[in-house]
Amino acid sequence: MARASRPVLSRVVVYLLVAIWIVVTIYPLVFLVQNSFKSTTEFYMGGVWNLPARVSISNYARVWSSHFLRYLFNSLVVVSGSLFVLLLAGSAAAYGLSRIRFRMRALFYYLFVGGLTIPVHITLIPVYIVTRTIGLYDSLWALIGPFVAFNMPVTVFVLTSFMGDIPKSLEEAAYIDGANRFQVFWNVILPISRPAVTAVGIYNSVILWNEFIFPLVLINTTSRHPLTLALWNFQGEFSADVPAMMTALLLSMLPLLVVYAIAKERLIEGLVAGALKG
Repeated sequence: MARASRPVLSRVVVYLLVAIWIVVTIYPLVFLVQNSFKSTTEFYMGGVWNLPARVSISNYARVWSSHFLRYLFNSLVVVSGSLFVLLLAGSAAAYGLSRIRFRMRALFYYLFVGGLTIPVHITLIPVYIVTRTIGLYDSLWALIGPFVAFNMPVTVFVLTSFMGDIPKSLEEAAYIDGANRFQVFWNVILPISRPAVTAVGIYNSVILWNEFIFPLVLINTTSRHPLTLALWNFQGEFSADVPAMMTALLLSMLPLLVVYAIAKERLIEGLVAGALKG
């Protein structure tokens, strides 16, 4: 009887831990939503944990009228452009390091991986000087270079490990059918590596979307600010209007949540397809 109760007790403990994790994960978002519908007076007088006495969308109207759409567009341009270059160049580099044998291959791999140990903040002054020298300072293009460079190590590290486990027989069969090296990479290795590419894309999109220090250093004109830097401006613009700042934070999160939801489904599909590669 005691043994039969152990699985039940184990399930209860697991369900309890899952419930606690869900509350810890979801409630910050619920907290932002419920306070975004409050006025400043209600937020301070009624308590931050209380539900709004009267639902008002005035905060959303104020944030939306503060050039929010422009800042959102700037972030989309920078993140999408950086991701395109990052995933294309990173997958090509990973293919060369994992599938092609050449001298100093290990050295190049360790140079890429060694980039993970470089703190971003110590490069701000050199990056600033180079950006001004080549004439890209105070433009959205100034962010793509640092974004790609500092996220390339983890991209190459993950993709090299994944591509290195792909059976060589698939590559050899493509060569027998008359494919060249580029066709093998583009039509064989890259589609099989879709789970890893998708996972790295999700990870990098979150990092790039939330990046703050490089836009702060390299962008000066307000109209060119990405969304993270614009949120900092909202803090000064609304002063102590915390509900308005929470509304801005919530709106800035929604595009990333939508993209993540779509990419997550593609990631699951890719994992199922990639499981057959062995």
